[in-house]
Amino acid sequence: MVYECRRQSILQLFEDKPNLNVCAPMVRYSKGAFREVLRDYNVDIAYTPMILADVFKSSEFARLDYTTNDRDCPVVVQFAAHDPVDLAHAAQLVAPYADGIDLNCGCPQKWAYKECIGAYLSERPEMVQEMVRSVKGAVDIPCSIKIRKHPTDMRQTIELVRRAEKLGIDWITVHGRTRHQKSTEPVDYEAIKLAKESVSIPVLANGGIFTLADADEMYNRTGVAGVMSARGLLQNPALFAGYAETPLDCVEKYINLALAYGTPTFIFHHHLMYMMESMMSGVERKTFNCLSSVPAILDHLSCYYGINCTL
Repeated sequence: MVYECRRQSILQLFEDKPNLNVCAPMVRYSKGAFREVLRDYNVDIAYTPMILADVFKSSEFARLDYTTNDRDCPVVVQFAAHDPVDLAHAAQLVAPYADGIDLNCGCPQKWAYKECIGAYLSERPEMVQEMVRSVKGAVDIPCSIKIRKHPTDMRQTIELVRRAEKLGIDWITVHGRTRHQKSTEPVDYEAIKLAKESVSIPVLANGGIFTLADADEMYNRTGVAGVMSARGLLQNPALFAGYAETPLDCVEKYINLALAYGTPTFIFHHHLMYMMESMMSGVERKTFNCLSSVPAILDHLSCYYGINCTL
């Protein structure tokens, strides 16, 4: 972790701005350099990738994976946990370097479910209740949960959000799909709307946000306080600024920040693959995706797009 950063009140943001644009937690991808780029394109809040609380609290090496600075505000650190003590300890360690703590109750991956984290918790309000009580008692920064709709019974989802609100959670993010659904399936707007109308705290909506039109439809159909995007921002970090595809100056900003921050080549390359997919022909994509070194990637971008690293 880096030095204690300037803190920005997320709760004040909810008060001041009616429709918040939020970067979702993304494994490997929503790290410092990418989050910093998003700040220039109308993203109000950015989440870290999901972090395992038990590993974070036990390993100094694991804690080095989270970095931030005074340009990375407000940032929400998302933890996955099944033990309230682990979650509280991890939250205490990171609180001086974050603007909010989020408990992941929505990760649909099978390994996470088997470990009793992620979407496993969305189906068990009692466990979430203990987690929320633990983390709220451990830190003095805002706390949230991110959930998915229950696979079969929306009453369970309503029970979950109401319990969380009673324990003082500050906002809730609802993904409008179950853990069993594919990301290509339609989002359940009614489920998100029902969750939103069941509590008085802010609710963010997640799922299916790739354009400003998608965001507008979500607001119109659910009345939420903000929208969260994952794959949409990976493909176009400037989507909330109204761009139809990633502008080249955005690509250049990411290149310079990512290299300055020592981003691993694999992540660096994959971000660029996502950002530039819509600009490239199928043949070019195959060539670009097979590049295996930073110099080769930079040469390609300089030759074909006039994008240069200024480090």
